[in-house]
Amino acid sequence: MNRRLFAGTGLEISVVGFGAWAIGGGGWEWGWGPQDDADSIAAIGRAIELGVNWIDTAPVYGFGRSEEVVGRAVAKMSEKPFIFSKCGLEGRNGSGVNELKAATIERQCEESLSRLGVEAIDLYQIHWPIPDEDIEEGWAACVALLSAGKVRHIGVSNFDVEQLKRINALATVETLQPPYSLIERSIEGKILPYCVAEGIGVIAYSPMASGLLTGSFSAERVAALPKDDFRSHVAHFQEPELSGNLAAAERLRQSGERHGASPGAVAVAWVLRDPVVSGAIVGFRRADQVDGILPVAGELELTAEEIAFIEGDGA
Repeated sequence: MNRRLFAGTGLEISVVGFGAWAIGGGGWEWGWGPQDDADSIAAIGRAIELGVNWIDTAPVYGFGRSEEVVGRAVAKMSEKPFIFSKCGLEGRNGSGVNELKAATIERQCEESLSRLGVEAIDLYQIHWPIPDEDIEEGWAACVALLSAGKVRHIGVSNFDVEQLKRINALATVETLQPPYSLIERSIEGKILPYCVAEGIGVIAYSPMASGLLTGSFSAERVAALPKDDFRSHVAHFQEPELSGNLAAAERLRQSGERHGASPGAVAVAWVLRDPVVSGAIVGFRRADQVDGILPVAGELELTAEEIAFIEGDGA
């Protein structure tokens, strides 16, 4: 699989990373429904076999379950992938709670290290800039963890440009993790240009829009999503957005036919068309899902004409 320099960190990462949100399973407001841990471990192993060299997780995914499964999966690997995790959002009493106080982040880091079974986390990211008034305190806590050797690199997720500027004035922001897909392009206007100017590395999450761009969804399947699958209550999966999003997935399918690629693989390749994006985070729950996306998504190069068609120009 192709690799790119992860600007800001000096790491060379595969252009596709393993996203461990879904393997946290259901039972919480942003869960993906039931999940078998053996399937999760098999999916991680298969992704590593196909060239993925980093895993992105967080303590809130399944309220610790995702990190524990990642830890089990990599424990016996002779050559371990980079492990990226987050702080500032965790599960309490069945719900996700945002907090950026220094003591909380210090505790969360220790708990993540224990669940993952590692001595240091390769990239530690503030999950959300919530509450906004505490982002400086949260960032200072991350800097302290970096100095202590608990984490090797620090970054943030879901920050806007003004928030990035505020914390960048305190200590260098190495990385940003924003949502980015064919149907979620808001970062193109200001955020990506700022990252280029400041040398901030970018890894994009939800390049397949939480599965909506894989070609496996229809209006009927969306309507049948279980209530503990968060996708049953987000705007991308509801009208008036749903019809247009399904049409986008159909364009991805048609484009993929020319390459023998799945719609999901083309969706990821579209995100990676911009070299500013060092990597795309792709969630897998089973090994067969990995085979449906990799290695094609990490190697496919789209022409300008294909990109225009995928984006709906003239469609």
